[in-house]
Amino acid sequence: MSDFLDMALMPFLFPFMQSAFWVAVIVAVPMALLSCYVVLKGWSLMGDAISHAVFPGVVIAYLLNIPLVIGAFCAGMFCAVFTGWLKENSRVKEDTILGIVFSGMFAFGIVLYLKIETEVHLDHILYGNMLGVQWHELMTALLVGLVTCAFILLKRLDLLAYAFDPQHAMAIGLPTRFLHYGLLAVISLTVVGALTSVGLILAIAYLIAPGAIAFLLTRTFNAMLIVAVVVAVGCSIVGVYLSFFLDSASAPTIVLVMSTLFVISFVMSLSRNRAISRQMVVSRGGDHHYHP
Repeated sequence: MSDFLDMALMPFLFPFMQSAFWVAVIVAVPMALLSCYVVLKGWSLMGDAISHAVFPGVVIAYLLNIPLVIGAFCAGMFCAVFTGWLKENSRVKEDTILGIVFSGMFAFGIVLYLKIETEVHLDHILYGNMLGVQWHELMTALLVGLVTCAFILLKRLDLLAYAFDPQHAMAIGLPTRFLHYGLLAVISLTVVGALTSVGLILAIAYLIAPGAIAFLLTRTFNAMLIVAVVVAVGCSIVGVYLSFFLDSASAPTIVLVMSTLFVISFVMSLSRNRAISRQMVVSRGGDHHYHP
């Protein structure tokens, strides 16, 4: 029994694993909150687009010898603003524009990366470097997380109204343009904060999966926010823990855990909806006693 406990607790004893646990949780919380608005707004592809669009910004920032965070944030905001401008000035649908913009920017980043010799490792950008995260990267992720959480806390109800019905939000006097670009800026900021620590692939998953899972399991928005955070933090801890024993990269393992949980949540939601439908059928038939 003692040997089993020692083996089970081993991942928590190594400093590099402790750092991985911390950075995963720090990044997961603000992104889980954002994912609820992203899912309600239908911006899942927007998160994917911004995550890919930051890549050329990283390479250009390296060439200009400025902090990579600045280049990544500028590229992410350019993608978001340019997409919005194209949507307002063309008949092309938003999902088509997003697909063209993010694939084009990511391809541009790949070309720059292959043509120019840099010390930026593509694997670290895609998969992160959670086991080798530096102290300043941890502090950057924490600062970005605090700014994101503060913005959501202050504008929670306004963002909710805008996500559900932008026309109604405008009619009641809410600053919809500020909310639109403010939300895009915060999404870009969180992606940049997660860039060097957890990587683009996990950042995309954090912006979509927790909100989608919470949407399936809850019926109120406040509950959705709480469940999304619990899901993101729980999957992060489990994913990092399993990666130690599987000898796999932490970020993809977390994504697999969240994907598995989404499938389970979908099956549970489907079963619950069918049970409710059967109950309604029985009630309409005059039998108010439901037996599953």
